[in-house]
Amino acid sequence: MSSSLKSCSPYSKYEIRNRNPNPKSCALLVIDMQNYFSSMATPILPFLNTTISLCRRASIPIIFTRHRHKSPSDYGMPGEWWFDDLVFDGTPEAELMEALDRGGDDMVVEKNTYSAFRNTGLEEKLVEMGVEEVIVTGVMTNLCCETTAREAFVRGFRVFFSSDATATSDKELHEATLKNMAYGFAYLLDCHKLKQAISLN
Repeated sequence: MSSSLKSCSPYSKYEIRNRNPNPKSCALLVIDMQNYFSSMATPILPFLNTTISLCRRASIPIIFTRHRHKSPSDYGMPGEWWFDDLVFDGTPEAELMEALDRGGDDMVVEKNTYSAFRNTGLEEKLVEMGVEEVIVTGVMTNLCCETTAREAFVRGFRVFFSSDATATSDKELHEATLKNMAYGFAYLLDCHKLKQAISLN
């Protein structure tokens, strides 16, 4: 992101910390890029696939998450909050979008709540891989992406949060999350900044 664009962004006054991800200890988390969310996910696909490609070339592991529910026993609070308008396993809506740049070795973590860490074994997998940092991308910025980023932070992972490879239903909600992330949880980056960071290693 250019300095002129950054200076006029609604979250720039909170973005007082700067750091580059370390490809040797980093993983990319691609949150819930499923057909159910295609209306908000499609516009960021070019930025997300660029992010994935940059990470793949830098040998940064890529982990996709897939949100799905199998029975009322796993609806939890999302069932109450969204009036059972949920993503059900086995339906086309639950599948990851075909336009994603996916590789055969990419891991897929299945979840049934906002956090990619809750009852998924993700933390243990990251520790086993020697991961100390995560880059958060995908949808929805203010729900699953933000919750996952916050949980990563409190679990001791350094967090980088993408400003151009995340999306949600509303610009105001998206920007509110970026403010929260910059203020207390994550270093913000975009494709341009990530490309620069990787080229330095």
